[in-house]
Amino acid sequence: MAGKKKISRRKFLVRGGLGTAGVLAVGAYIFRNPIRRSILEMANTMEMSYMGETKNPMVWFELLKNNTVLLHSPKVEMGQGTFTSLAQMAADELEVPLDMVEVVHAATATGNIDGMSTGGSTSVSGLWQPLRELAATMREMIKAQAAVKLGVDMGSVTVKEGMVSADGKSLTYAEVAEGVTEWPEVDVPKLKPTSSYKFVGKPIPRIDLKDKVFGTPMFGMDASAPNMLYGAVVRPTKIGATFVSADTSKVAEMPGVIAVVEEVDFVGVVADTYQQAENAKNAISIEWDAPNNLTTADIESMMTVGNGKSTIIQKEGDAIEENDDGVEVLEFRSPIGAHAQIEPNGVLASVEDDKATITISTQVIGITRKEVAERLGFDEENVNVIPTYLGGGFGRRLHTPHAVQAAVMSKAVGKPVKYFFTRKEEFQHDMFRPPTHHVVKGRLNAEGHLQNLEHHFVSGDVGNNSVLIPNFVPTILGADIGSIRGGFVQYTNVPNHRAVYWHVPLPFATSWWRSLGLLANTFAIESFIDHMAHKAGKNAADFRMASIADDEMGKRLKATITAAVEKAGYTEEVTNERAMGLAASIDAGTPCAQVAEVSIEDNEIVVHSVTVALDPGIAVNPDQVRAQCEGCVIMGMSAAMHEQMFVEEGELRPIIYGPYEMALMKHAPKEIDVVLLQGIDRPGPVGEPPLGPIGAAVANAVFRLTGKRLTKMPLRLS
Repeated sequence: MAGKKKISRRKFLVRGGLGTAGVLAVGAYIFRNPIRRSILEMANTMEMSYMGETKNPMVWFELLKNNTVLLHSPKVEMGQGTFTSLAQMAADELEVPLDMVEVVHAATATGNIDGMSTGGSTSVSGLWQPLRELAATMREMIKAQAAVKLGVDMGSVTVKEGMVSADGKSLTYAEVAEGVTEWPEVDVPKLKPTSSYKFVGKPIPRIDLKDKVFGTPMFGMDASAPNMLYGAVVRPTKIGATFVSADTSKVAEMPGVIAVVEEVDFVGVVADTYQQAENAKNAISIEWDAPNNLTTADIESMMTVGNGKSTIIQKEGDAIEENDDGVEVLEFRSPIGAHAQIEPNGVLASVEDDKATITISTQVIGITRKEVAERLGFDEENVNVIPTYLGGGFGRRLHTPHAVQAAVMSKAVGKPVKYFFTRKEEFQHDMFRPPTHHVVKGRLNAEGHLQNLEHHFVSGDVGNNSVLIPNFVPTILGADIGSIRGGFVQYTNVPNHRAVYWHVPLPFATSWWRSLGLLANTFAIESFIDHMAHKAGKNAADFRMASIADDEMGKRLKATITAAVEKAGYTEEVTNERAMGLAASIDAGTPCAQVAEVSIEDNEIVVHSVTVALDPGIAVNPDQVRAQCEGCVIMGMSAAMHEQMFVEEGELRPIIYGPYEMALMKHAPKEIDVVLLQGIDRPGPVGEPPLGPIGAAVANAVFRLTGKRLTKMPLRLS
């Protein structure tokens, strides 16, 4: 086991009783607005630390008899290739071949649970330090144990390619571990210089590729168990509907029905087959108390700057007054967005006596265990949550309370119960990306530079009301830490700048959606910056450069803009009926700039190419980082140009994929060119930052072509 380590003040705040948010929030409450703004600005760029076991390598690593090192990852694999990067990091410090490392999800029974869950683009960056330290410590423990078995001094022991050698004798790691029940304690060794790594920084192929190509059962939907039954839960279709009563008299005698489970907060059916459970569910007569029939227009009316409660989250210099001369004002809107992931939420629960096993696609392993344990009245140690690969997450699985419902149904029938959402349930009971409204104001000085820049925006909840955020934090901070992502003015060289957040509660659930507020906020701010550059008669790239401070982050942002502009050959001339648009953003400390080349064909926007410049620091797997950039561009294009949910007759619609318009293969750019920079000597977040600029980049290109400023997503010419 690792030796004792000093705990820095930062780690104490992160891992202490209240956690970072709690400790800092108390400070914010005491000192109010100045401290509050400082905390919110930090939250906008902060990378979330890993919160879990960092002392005992034996919780993380298992040495198998076939000389495989099994790494139990506290982060789940959602499709980004995270497991490959973790294997690269571990293999380099363990001194083993990459194919000797197998990465699996850590079940809660292992004790390896991350309190920060999986999200925020922090799987690789958050584990960069602790995983390498644990792997290095494990290597030294193996050396120490080998010295005992070989009867030599540890100083003479060497390790290479998964073999331990001394005095002409060699043992495999598995042979060293054989029969060992107590491992020697060693101090955490000094980590190797990254320049000596064999795998980190290399474009290693995905280690989960073969299983996915050959269709190995690995997702939550694939879970099965002997004597398994199927569950279904009755859900309302109307927004805000509350349960009044249920008539289940017709259900008990239906084919295959095993039980009807009536709880205070849900009514469920358990049957022999999935279809039988669904048929029985649909036969239950439910009385709901539903409010008035809301419409999309009602939601837009609610979500307007000036409604709700405001918080100044950033302030420097003077505010723009209503009677100030030369002030430009533009308004922007973004719609409700669905997660629309391929795999619907599902779970297999098996409850027997005082123990429960939950196999589930979830991003919140520890929280799921806690909720199931509380509902069943079990000790948390008696609930083993086994995570699976996720068939798409994007924040949709940052709360998975259906595990509780499945567990209750399993306990009621005494057998394993599998329950998963229908596609209609997935669309109508999503935790949606909230709609937003933005008012952006600016004024130029005599030299044509920005003198004032203000971003006022309203959004539904992202972090507020989430199981990840303590209930008292939103009240104290005054702003939703998810909605404000990307909402700050990054052009801090502008003498007078500010950002004002308005909070309006919505009658339906909104929450984390990939990149949080970044896409909508960047669309508004970067479209307005382009507008002001045009008004000033300046090149949009040069105009931005003059507005960026010359601090560390400013230099990194400038470097990404320069790289994107140079790689794309950015010009503001329309050539062959094509034009380019530029946009940039900073998310979680990772700057990104993008140039989109666009044309108009048959009154539709066609994106031909996108150039991405990203500064993620050390790219553990450059191919993986490039793939994330490509995926973010496509997902961002889909959200900015196609996707929207509607509210009709009090229901969220559409309810299936067909009418929910998304980007198709034909909409994909023929080329996405990615340039990677390294402005810091560690990995930074990658999974979400490249999603920010694309909407504005496309809209800015459309302005070059048409002279029309698009201010509403999804982007439409008419």
